[in-house]
Amino acid sequence: MHLDFGFFRQLIASRMATMLSDRGGNVALTVAICIIPMILAVGAGLDYTRAYNVQSRMQSDLDAALVAAIKEIDEYDEDEIADKIKDWFDAQSEKQSATYDLTEIKVDKSGHTITASASGTVPTTLMTLADIKTVPVGVVSAIEGPATSYLEVYIVIDKSPSMLLAATSEGQAMLRADPNIKCEFACHGTDDPVKKNRTGAVLAPTYYDYIESLGVKLRTDVALEAVEEVLDMVDAADEDHSRIKVGLYSLGESTAEVLAPTYSTSTARKKLSDDDAGLTSATSTTSTDFKTALKALQKRVGTAGDGTSPDKPLKLVLLLTDGVQSHRDWVIKNVAWKDSNNKTNCIEWNGVDCIRYKTNSGKNWGIVTPLNPDWCEYLKDSEATMAVLYTEYLAIPLDWGYNATLDETMASGRWTSKWDGTLHSAVSSSTSRLDYIPIALQDCASSTDLFISAASEDEITAGLSTLFNQYLTSVRLTQ
Repeated sequence: MHLDFGFFRQLIASRMATMLSDRGGNVALTVAICIIPMILAVGAGLDYTRAYNVQSRMQSDLDAALVAAIKEIDEYDEDEIADKIKDWFDAQSEKQSATYDLTEIKVDKSGHTITASASGTVPTTLMTLADIKTVPVGVVSAIEGPATSYLEVYIVIDKSPSMLLAATSEGQAMLRADPNIKCEFACHGTDDPVKKNRTGAVLAPTYYDYIESLGVKLRTDVALEAVEEVLDMVDAADEDHSRIKVGLYSLGESTAEVLAPTYSTSTARKKLSDDDAGLTSATSTTSTDFKTALKALQKRVGTAGDGTSPDKPLKLVLLLTDGVQSHRDWVIKNVAWKDSNNKTNCIEWNGVDCIRYKTNSGKNWGIVTPLNPDWCEYLKDSEATMAVLYTEYLAIPLDWGYNATLDETMASGRWTSKWDGTLHSAVSSSTSRLDYIPIALQDCASSTDLFISAASEDEITAGLSTLFNQYLTSVRLTQ
């Protein structure tokens, strides 16, 4: 429905003139005197409501223009950014047929913030009776974000033996079929020599050397390729290498600092390819103790700032892991035994070895579980942002250790009694520990959009850079 306020103004003015000319009694005079402020009050309510709606739309348009502009702050100078803000704002204004304009734009590249103000006028309707023809409106907006702030990125790579699995199911099958290995590689120590048919002449000094000669990539190899992608993104986002620092860490029994946060991405790349640095597939730890490691990591990361200066950087932790709380000694191969009824503790044989024992055969098998996401609070409570890439733990149905631990249910494990974990109410306790890993890791991340599950080489490589980009493109309206 369309209201013709001009018609109403004429009608009211006409009626008022009639009443004022009436000398027949005091009632008409009283009504005439009172009706003027009444009309003005009603008119003010209508006009200021319209002005408020215009102001709200103006604020939305200005915020949208700044969100678009903040992502370009490293590519243009202040004047070019101001021109872009004006273009984006004008485009929104034209869509709304609005009557307002930008009045001021401030771009602070050194502080990596953008502020802008807009103002305009809204024509009145009934308030013109009081000679008030327009209502002024104005808004102010300011924005900042990780892409425009000082930032420290802590890249943390899980170094557990399970990260030495072949990166794909095809690679695992190839290693399982190889007569010199006959397993998916994680079941061997990295210092063990490889012998022909596992009994003859030495073919390679370590399993890593032998696997490398076959051209099979392990998950740690792919993880390092993913880190390379992130370093490329840091180079693009901070061309002067004056705003974003990168640190490298390995996670196992605790957290080891491979490289303290530095502006030099070239230094970081050298560490990635150096076997002695401890990040490559040439080495692994004997365990992954997230409770100890994440607490130690928090001490190195410290408390995050607001990103406004080098000594108050934002802090992002990129954790690349399979999410399993484990220790090599917790999974010890038992010799199949026979009880008094001539029954063995082996449930399933592969023709040579037992690949599935009774659940209670190993006293520590129950504590091989997903990490408790509460341990991630050490970092989140210090205002650091947690982003998690889950390098999916691929099922190993022919491996007895896997069958006795991650293939078992959450109910059969000691996730609650040993690690104080709290199972999601909507998740059945019959869920396998393997299937609960992504649930736990998503809870570890600061938000659902900062968690990615990756199974293939391509997914792992792309996943870490996707998380980094997701964080960089997040913004905060500060005014």
